[in-house]
Amino acid sequence: MTAPSSVGLSSEARNLHWLLSNLVEEVPGILSVAVVSSDGLLLLSSDDSRNDEARVAGTGTGTGKRTGPRGSAADLATVVSGIGSLTVGASKLMDYGPVKHTMVAMDEGSLFVMSVSDGSLLGVHGSADCDMSVIAYHMALFVGRAGHVLTPELRSELRQSLENESTGSPR
Repeated sequence: MTAPSSVGLSSEARNLHWLLSNLVEEVPGILSVAVVSSDGLLLLSSDDSRNDEARVAGTGTGTGKRTGPRGSAADLATVVSGIGSLTVGASKLMDYGPVKHTMVAMDEGSLFVMSVSDGSLLGVHGSADCDMSVIAYHMALFVGRAGHVLTPELRSELRQSLENESTGSPR
C-alpha cells in the first residue's frame, strides 16, 4: 500500500491518514479503503497510486486501458456512495432507522460500507478469502476512532488535499 501523503495537513487529518493506513496494513484481506463524504466525494483513500490511475483513465488520457474498477479508490468511492444512497433510501422506505453497515459478498471479493458521521461513509474492498467479521470489527473500531473528528472543516481540508494532489498544486 502506498501511504497517503499527509504533508501540510492538520494533526486531525494526519491522524485520520494514519488510522486508514493502519487499517489496511493490519487487517488481512483488505484490498483498498475509501472514506466518502455525504455528497459522494472521495475524502481519503488507502491507495494514492490507484487514485492517479483512475484519474488518468477518467480523463481519456494515457493508453485508455483502465486498471480499475478492481480496487481503485476512485471507483470504490463511487460504488460506496451509490450503495450508501440506495440503503439510506431503503431505510427510509421501510422506516427502520438509519443504516449502520452494509456487506456485499461476491464470488471474487467483498464490499463493506459503514456509516462514519453526518452521512460520510467508510468503504472497504476485501479479498475473496477475507474474514468478513474481522473486517467489520476493525471498520467499527475505525469509525469509533475517526467519526468524532470528521467535522465539516476536516472534510473540507481532506477534499482540498485530494484536489491539490490531482492538480499538482502545493498544499
